[in-house]
Amino acid sequence: MAESHAQRLALGITYRGGAYLGWQSQPGGRTVQDRLEAALSAFAATPVKTVCAGRTDTGVHALNQVVHLDAPVARDPFSWVRGTNRYLPGDIAVQWCQPVAADFDARRSAQGRRYRYLLLQSAVRPSVEQGLCGWSFRPLDLRAMRQAAALLIGEHDFSAFRAAECQARTPVKTMRSIRIEQRGGTWRFDFDASAFLHHMVRNLMGCLLAVGEGRRPPTWMGEVLQARRRELAAPTFAAEGLYFLGPYYDARHAIPDHTPAMDWLS
Repeated sequence: MAESHAQRLALGITYRGGAYLGWQSQPGGRTVQDRLEAALSAFAATPVKTVCAGRTDTGVHALNQVVHLDAPVARDPFSWVRGTNRYLPGDIAVQWCQPVAADFDARRSAQGRRYRYLLLQSAVRPSVEQGLCGWSFRPLDLRAMRQAAALLIGEHDFSAFRAAECQARTPVKTMRSIRIEQRGGTWRFDFDASAFLHHMVRNLMGCLLAVGEGRRPPTWMGEVLQARRRELAAPTFAAEGLYFLGPYYDARHAIPDHTPAMDWLS
């Protein structure tokens, strides 16, 4: 009799990152991966391990984190959603589940990744939005920030925006687009790239705000990029406003790229 193989599944996860030490598993267990794998294992009644599309930092949220696993038991896809969510805390939820080809890998198969930063521009600090957005008390110049952002588009060495502890093999990434929009006091910054370095978006945000607040000219962004020196860039900006929108893949994988939470934060 031929040996049977576990079915590979892809799942989409949303979470608020404020209570966790990022995605990646740690000995203390206070990470999103630890909570998710514990819930999956409880539902399957056997240990389950996952591979994610992007490792988010402490305090960072996700609206469509994609993971894959090799299912140790046979269950309908939506049973994995409902069953796993029974064992998860209220700030983490599985949104969807679907079978994928055996060669699908949540991380390696991704063609790009998207992040969104939400910012409150107000003379008064956030209250209702506390923990869910960044904050600037100074007026912001939209045109200046868009000019600075344009200098980042394309393939570049992003060493100036890389955390010292970053483990990426190369600092060269392709920034495909940066969109900056304002709705009253709420600002939205959308980043789309081939991949991101550790703290890259938060470091870019620090520099964009230095330009937007008038502390630096737009051309300064290009100078920092070309210098490739982290100490010349602005300090790392707050994690609270950063959301991992998720990865995207070749259409043959049919991976969902949208969750209801994205509409709430649009």
